[in-house]
Amino acid sequence: MPDAERIPTNLRTLLILEILGKSDGAMTATEINENLGLPKQTVHRLCTTLEKNGFIVRQGNSRRFLPARRLRDLGAGILHNSRLHIARRQILRELAQEVGETVNFVVPEDDGMSYVDRVETDWVIRIQLPIGTHVPFHCTASGKCFMASLAPKARKRFVDALKLKPLTPKTHTDQAALLTDLSAIADRGYSLDDQEFIDGMVAIAVPVRDPEGRFMAALACHGPTQRISIQDAVARKDVLQNAARRLSETILVAE
Repeated sequence: MPDAERIPTNLRTLLILEILGKSDGAMTATEINENLGLPKQTVHRLCTTLEKNGFIVRQGNSRRFLPARRLRDLGAGILHNSRLHIARRQILRELAQEVGETVNFVVPEDDGMSYVDRVETDWVIRIQLPIGTHVPFHCTASGKCFMASLAPKARKRFVDALKLKPLTPKTHTDQAALLTDLSAIADRGYSLDDQEFIDGMVAIAVPVRDPEGRFMAALACHGPTQRISIQDAVARKDVLQNAARRLSETILVAE
């Protein structure tokens, strides 16, 4: 069976819309299929379904299709929502300039914290944690920031389920000590990583909350100990918290 025939039905539909959306003009089902190589009857059937549901429309009485209003509205909505990413990126750029170190926008996922966005420092010596990197909960500023946002009982259950793997001599490997640290983080509103994740790196993170006050992400700043100390990281707290408030307001406006 050709590879094209194994494309899932939902993906076939999206590929048709993608091809038509990128085209400079109207296209027949046969022309669309030149990029897919699917059975002809399949492409004709999918185009008919898209036409009936208002995503594509025929050009006059011809067999050629164009994007219809519903597809154009979808595209406009995606472009509109991208303004949230643009605004977030601008805030991160300004913050990185102000603190003079790499800043990160980090969200919780099943297996740890994920780096969704970041702006690198201009310094030659820097710690590389690219977008898409996953880091542990228990030994990172962003991970502890997230865990501290949980209610005490939920926090305890979360920590009970973690494997507290030591990555440096300073990594929390005792549940009670970690819970004490998380309680202090919840009280003061920011978390620290004093070489718990990587030897020679310190970090600070503050929560970014949604309009209902729920944790959405951590805004973090990190750097090598050759350049900043844990006290230097704490000194950046107010700047990070102000940027986190701006990010929260951006989310509120976007919604």
